Amino acid sequence: MTTRWLTPEEQRAWRAYVAGYLLLEDAIDRQLQQEAGMPHLYYSILANLSETPERRLRMTDLAEQLKITRSRLTYAVARLEKDGLVRREECRWDKRGTVAVLTDEGHAILENIAPGHVETVRAGLFDRLTPEQVGQLEQIFTQVVQGFQGDGDSEAGPEELPWRRRSSPCSGTSGTSGAPETTGTSGASGASGASGASGASETA
Repeated sequence: MTTRWLTPEEQRAWRAYVAGYLLLEDAIDRQLQQEAGMPHLYYSILANLSETPERRLRMTDLAEQLKITRSRLTYAVARLEKDGLVRREECRWDKRGTVAVLTDEGHAILENIAPGHVETVRAGLFDRLTPEQVGQLEQIFTQVVQGFQGDGDSEAGPEELPWRRRSSPCSGTSGTSGAPETTGTSGASGASGASGASGASETA
């Protein structure tokens, strides 16, 4: 099969995305580690649970919201449970399922660290964009997400999306997302792909 190397314009766009993503994620992680001693993924778990009725959500649904594997979520929730920020309960309507619940302590921690997190996101991203660019950013990545998940007419295979995989031996358990890599435009410059990023976008 012929390799579809990136055009110069696509390569510049790709590398700009990679650089921007890595710098923004580093700033977010650094702020959360300094202020709360937790990585971005752990904050995203607390934030997503805080937005659900009764501050609880089935683990499989939480993994889908965060765009991560169930094994990675299980590890992260276990760490948060150890700190008293989240607890796990049996699912009342599905005995095979488990529900993650945001504790009062977890909610208090979230309320304390959310302002600093939001300011980091705003300063690192939205303060640098015009309102028109913000709309374009949403449209671009909504289209990217739909490309992976389908738009309702088609559905990705069971192993193609991270939260549907049975295991993820290479995903790691550090709580930080994978770093995208640069992609060569010709056979001589290499052809490394991009590893997945945690889809931990949340409202704080």
